[in-house]
Amino acid sequence: MPLSLLNLVDQLPGAIAQGLIWGIMAIGVYITFRILNIADLTVDGSFCTGGAVFVILLTNGQNIWLALLFSFLAGMLAGLATGIFHVFFGISSILAGILTQFALWAVNLLIMGRPNIAININNYNLLVSLRYLQEVVKGEKPFYWSPIFTVSIFLVLIIAFLYWFFGTESGMSLRATGANAKMAKAQGINTNFHIVLGLMLGNGLVALSGAMLTQYQGFADINMGRGAVVIGLAAVIVGDAIFSWIFKNFALRLLSTVLGAVIYYIVIQSILWLRVDPNYLKLLTALIVAVFLAVPHWKAKLSNLTFRQKEGKDA
Repeated sequence: MPLSLLNLVDQLPGAIAQGLIWGIMAIGVYITFRILNIADLTVDGSFCTGGAVFVILLTNGQNIWLALLFSFLAGMLAGLATGIFHVFFGISSILAGILTQFALWAVNLLIMGRPNIAININNYNLLVSLRYLQEVVKGEKPFYWSPIFTVSIFLVLIIAFLYWFFGTESGMSLRATGANAKMAKAQGINTNFHIVLGLMLGNGLVALSGAMLTQYQGFADINMGRGAVVIGLAAVIVGDAIFSWIFKNFALRLLSTVLGAVIYYIVIQSILWLRVDPNYLKLLTALIVAVFLAVPHWKAKLSNLTFRQKEGKDA
């Protein structure tokens, strides 16, 4: 195997680990974008909020599980703020998300007290870390220390919980609200409540992902959530475009979103391996998302064209 290709193979475990961590965030985006039918831009702020809350609690001696829980709750509060702006103030969902995202930059800075905070793995017992991954690859630690294994367990639990929740009356009401709010309201569903609930749940998962990434990379930074919504949308769209014809079950659709995040990061790693200027990554990401967004439109047009041609032959 050529040395350069070997370097790419060596970098793949890191890309997979990051993809799985961002997969948690992608599930949160899936809830708001696909289920609730809202393009929520709060994500760029709530992702950093999760990391900020986690790092402050951890460095102040709190239990790591408690820090993760409060990160999730902080994300839910961010979603609540967007929900209030949208539902009770009558602001459009996109503008409501922008307002919350804008405010969260100052909130996150207030939480951390400075632009970034590092956490040394020698001083804290972290659940995931890049160093753990490197040590597992070198054979210095057993496989269950790998962030890939740890985050996979988290994802199984999250998907199992969401599969159960969206089968409950409240979960089905949330899905009905996203599918057709007017019809749901006519059926006696409190659509305003379920819009807020969906935004809270989605942003809670986004913040949890931010807390996991903070551990993995060893620091929280005020700009760590910049562009997160695009990565989340890329994961949702890529996963849907590739796996939608295979995965029909709701739990498997959530899994396809995670796989979309993993594929996205493998593609990004491959681009970096090809020595493409990292400054062009955002442009390439936008192009990838645009292409995959266009796939359903092209498929529909192709189906219509095929149908018309068939009708013409039959006539």
